[in-house]
Amino acid sequence: MRPRYDWRGAGLRYYAYSFFLRSHFGQRVQRVSVDAGFTCPNVDGTVAVGGCNFCDNRSFSPSRRLPRLRIQDQIEEGIRRLRLRYRCQRFLAYFQPATNTYAPVDRLRTVYEAALEDERIVGLVIGTRPDCVPDDVLDLLEEFGRRTWLSVEYGLQTIHDASLDWMNRGHHYDAFQDAMRRSRGRGFEIGAHVILGLPGESRADMLATARELARHQVDSIKIHNLYAVRNTPLGEQVVRGEVQLMPREAYVRSVVDVLEVLPPTTIVERISGEAPPDYFLGPDWCLDKPGLRAAIDEEFARRDTWQGKACYTEGRDESASGLDGRWPPAGRPEESPGSTGQGGR
Repeated sequence: MRPRYDWRGAGLRYYAYSFFLRSHFGQRVQRVSVDAGFTCPNVDGTVAVGGCNFCDNRSFSPSRRLPRLRIQDQIEEGIRRLRLRYRCQRFLAYFQPATNTYAPVDRLRTVYEAALEDERIVGLVIGTRPDCVPDDVLDLLEEFGRRTWLSVEYGLQTIHDASLDWMNRGHHYDAFQDAMRRSRGRGFEIGAHVILGLPGESRADMLATARELARHQVDSIKIHNLYAVRNTPLGEQVVRGEVQLMPREAYVRSVVDVLEVLPPTTIVERISGEAPPDYFLGPDWCLDKPGLRAAIDEEFARRDTWQGKACYTEGRDESASGLDGRWPPAGRPEESPGSTGQGGR
């Protein structure tokens, strides 16, 4: 069992990742982005082509914006930059871009081993898809979880199949449920990525995703706003006015809504997303991270609430956040025929 650190006693409204890392490792720990050169099954044609409609790996992974070096050299360069900025001594190797379990086990073992050669690396974080963890890969992850601190982050995004079809994920919610079932009890942390503000998803839809993550008792969560980058299908839809991105006020309320229903033991790794200016199209408000964080803190204070307050409450008032109907706009662009929108439930 993972120790439970008293984040509320530290004056926090939610279980912040930085608080967890400092409590767990006894010092500041930063993630070093590592690019092992993997692709994805919805890029190479195995389940789809073109990748997710919002995705340009270069836009959210520093390691993919540079010439790809050996794993060890990427870590050395990443640590050099992070030490100048944060003055820390311990790091996590974050296999971030693409699907980092999408390869034969022998290759996966080689790249994970390479990261652990550096004694300053105190753990691994592996981003992947829930449909890319066959049992032999999970056996390997379990092995590494016995050797070092390990977190496996599944890109869920939403439980609603219609939204997953819209974004060209190439899998449905049942893949996540299967991955969770087979990952539990293997000695590593399990995280999930979710996106708020997907076209056609209502507040009830977003809360349904949050409640499913609470039911699964994921160890950590990354919450992203839907944002658009250049040279992607989503970016083109935004430019043409076919997709409206979530307003800041609605996003702030939605983040607090989601955190209220998550268990107080779920680590919150991220509460927003953004991209470098060269790639970024919008919404502009997500570039002001300090302002957005302050607005979320203010919303917590306004409601006098905190993460987990409504986690075990049945029949709570769904109008509590004050969403006034301005979001979401009606309809989901290019909704796939036959999708139920209910995540396979």
